[in-house]
Amino acid sequence: MQAIIEQYQDTIRTAADNKSPLQIRGGGTKHFYGNAPAVQPGAFLDTTAYHGIVDYEPTELVMTARAGTRLADVEALLAQHGQMLAFEPPHFGAAATLGGCVAAGLSGPRRATAGAVRDFVLGLRLLDGTGKDLRFGGQVMKNVAGYDVSRLMAGALGTLGVILEVSLKVLPNPPAEMTLQFSMNEAAAIEQMNQWAGKPLPVSATCHAGGELFVRLSGAESTVRAARVKLGGEEMADGEAFWQSLREQTHGFFQSGQPLWRLSVRSTTAPLALPGKQLLEWNGGLRWLLDGDNLDVETIRKLAKDAGGHATLFRNNIARQAVFHPLEPAMMTIHRSLKQQFDPAGIFNRGRLYPDL
Repeated sequence: MQAIIEQYQDTIRTAADNKSPLQIRGGGTKHFYGNAPAVQPGAFLDTTAYHGIVDYEPTELVMTARAGTRLADVEALLAQHGQMLAFEPPHFGAAATLGGCVAAGLSGPRRATAGAVRDFVLGLRLLDGTGKDLRFGGQVMKNVAGYDVSRLMAGALGTLGVILEVSLKVLPNPPAEMTLQFSMNEAAAIEQMNQWAGKPLPVSATCHAGGELFVRLSGAESTVRAARVKLGGEEMADGEAFWQSLREQTHGFFQSGQPLWRLSVRSTTAPLALPGKQLLEWNGGLRWLLDGDNLDVETIRKLAKDAGGHATLFRNNIARQAVFHPLEPAMMTIHRSLKQQFDPAGIFNRGRLYPDL
């Protein structure tokens, strides 16, 4: 495996010397996400060759694996020991890798209660824009050295370095799960989800779509059953398949081919006055919008900003708009500084996150 790292280092140094763009890519299942990178034909660094589990101790609830390891293999090994990646990362394809999971920074239905990808990253090893082999963080939750640096890589889309290895906190699978279904409009669902979120209930995921509210309960069998009696609703026959369809966006809502917006807002925000279909997750904090009317981008982003959040053009960017919400000048200055520190020649995934980074 050391030979693979040295090969990566040679590729990086050559690109840095020539100041030529270098596209970092794993399984390619999230290649649709983000701005189209400014990359020359053939200028790729494939991370899939650097794969395998480095260390896994189930009793310590920590796993370290190489970036090219298939996400499916990681979750299969965890499942053998009754454990999981609690942030439920989407795969979007069988070739999805652990490195791509962290670089994309995407979380699934459990995010509102369990936390985001970056909350589970304990340590990280990467190659910077000069080919240096760097390590941050550790393998235990008490180790805070470089902790924030490790988290910086979650959602950076490979613009700061080539992730080599990741140490993640894992959690036990819940003993029991159940999904309840309620018929109610969006405004009532938002109010109900937020009320339940403030109570000691074993709610692990929520979704509102098509006039129906779906609530997943997770925990001890007795706790789940007690909550089911308290909340009411109808028990869904195949709740696991439903949440999987949201996680992987195979649910019918996501199949239209229309531009798909991802709006992150305060969970208590009233229904957004936007045409097009919407699907809500995370107690109303995540709102998916199908833009079949080619809405003005500024209108969507202003609504999201006024609701305390931001808007991302997640899929089907037909008009080639800037994908991510524009940053405030102070925040952009921080991004530029980080890019300069980790990638001084500006070679990694150039333009993928923001056009001039």
